[in-house]
Amino acid sequence: MSATLVARGLAAGHGARVLFSDLDLVVAPGDVVGLVGVNGAGKSTLLRTLAGQLPAESGSVTVSPPTATLGYLPQEHERRPGETVRAALARRTGVAAAHAALEDATEALTAGRDGADDAYGDALERWLALGGADLDERATEVVAEVAPGVSLDAAMTALSGGQAARVGLAGLLLSRYDVLLLDEPTNDLDLAGLEQLERFVTGARGGIVVVSHDREFLSRTVTRVVELDLAQQLVRVHDGGYEAYLTEREVARRHAREEYEEFADTKAGLEARARMQRNWLAKGVRDSIKKATDGDKHVKNHHRATSEKQGAKAKQTERRIERLEVVEEPRKEWELRMEIAVAPRAGAVVATLSNAVVRRGEFTLGPVDLQVDWGDRVAITGPNGAGKSTLLAALLGRVPLDDGRSALGPSVRVGEIDQAREAFLGSETLLDAFSAEVPDWPTAEVRTLLAKFGLTAEHVLRPADTLSPGERTRAALALLQARGINVLVLDEPTNHLDLAAIEQLEQALDAYRGTLLLVTHDRRMLSAVATTRRLAVESGTVTEA
Repeated sequence: MSATLVARGLAAGHGARVLFSDLDLVVAPGDVVGLVGVNGAGKSTLLRTLAGQLPAESGSVTVSPPTATLGYLPQEHERRPGETVRAALARRTGVAAAHAALEDATEALTAGRDGADDAYGDALERWLALGGADLDERATEVVAEVAPGVSLDAAMTALSGGQAARVGLAGLLLSRYDVLLLDEPTNDLDLAGLEQLERFVTGARGGIVVVSHDREFLSRTVTRVVELDLAQQLVRVHDGGYEAYLTEREVARRHAREEYEEFADTKAGLEARARMQRNWLAKGVRDSIKKATDGDKHVKNHHRATSEKQGAKAKQTERRIERLEVVEEPRKEWELRMEIAVAPRAGAVVATLSNAVVRRGEFTLGPVDLQVDWGDRVAITGPNGAGKSTLLAALLGRVPLDDGRSALGPSVRVGEIDQAREAFLGSETLLDAFSAEVPDWPTAEVRTLLAKFGLTAEHVLRPADTLSPGERTRAALALLQARGINVLVLDEPTNHLDLAAIEQLEQALDAYRGTLLLVTHDRRMLSAVATTRRLAVESGTVTEA
């Protein structure tokens, strides 16, 4: 079914804090709208408002025709206990809810209740439209392609993070919503999964609104960009793709700065002239008093006329200042300005694996022979479940080896951002959790550093495990700045970071001079960050590109 989503005058906020207002958006069939903005700008709030999960503070959201199906697929960070892959797919595609509604309508029809015929017809039509009739057959085929080896009857909690991400992708590929609202669908997907997602999005007939921090994905898929500018309290709609948006944004910011500076210079010049004219007026009055001792009325009239002329000029200048069209100074956006504190260098050899094997259930990594030397900058790539995180853990001595040997070199000081951001997952406050990692730091300095990373008073006193994934990632980045390190280990560091923060991280990595081990599926980061070696991990086998 062809459907159009229309939002008019939407506004949302948290308490007194406004996120966005007066937002107008039309999503027609075939549109792919990318939502961008810093973390906390309201992107997920907007998606949930469009989906009807949050009431709009003002404005309206309508779907035409009203019977059209609208699917909101959030990025799931937890796997529900007791839920199978089959059940998860039914829930994510909307088929489970449609089937429950159909069973209720069937029961009402059997009981002969008033209006049951129409209700049953509507429920059946919705179940069919969402693909309920052949979901099992399609799921078998799609899961076999997207997540090979995963059974539809497997418990979601038994899957690895990579397998769960693949099942999430399968749920998206199986969905038949008329309008899709996608929140971070690219997180945790490997390169093959990203390519499948891109084909699905670019080939979809219905409208799509997507939040993503994957710059390459946005560049390849979106037809329009909606920017939620939290600093300026503005909503900007850019027609055209992501690259055109970047160009337009830079031009608009430069023009806004130039317009403000021109206004400020003009106003400052007029104010200086007015001050000078007022000074001349005051001096003329004083001089006329001193020099008018002879009582000559012509002299007095001359001084009076001169003073009145200076007074008129001053008033004229002040009126020009009042008539100036005020240009507000563009607010400076919050930026992640980070540095990675480098400890004294380690020895010539940082880490080694000799004939190393790690077995986890049916999965085996190795045997691996690998040496990482001081100053190596190693990019590690491979599909989900191939063993990249296991390889990192083996190199760092975090997992016991079933065979072979591992060793860390002398004076190695590791700084790590792991995939789960486990350093800040406990129930203690963020302030306490961070202070425990840097016990010599005064509390005031800890607060100051966290504030530099956008973690203010409202964040630091919350339990760490209540923070968003993006907030925990920023805390982990702050820890890298607090502790001197000489070996930096990053496992999918761009997950949950906004676009500006990703660019700042890339700049920090460019300036970092220690050893780097980088696992990422972010294609632009792989291009932007200079590396000296590339390791490919496939089905537990490690090869050097």
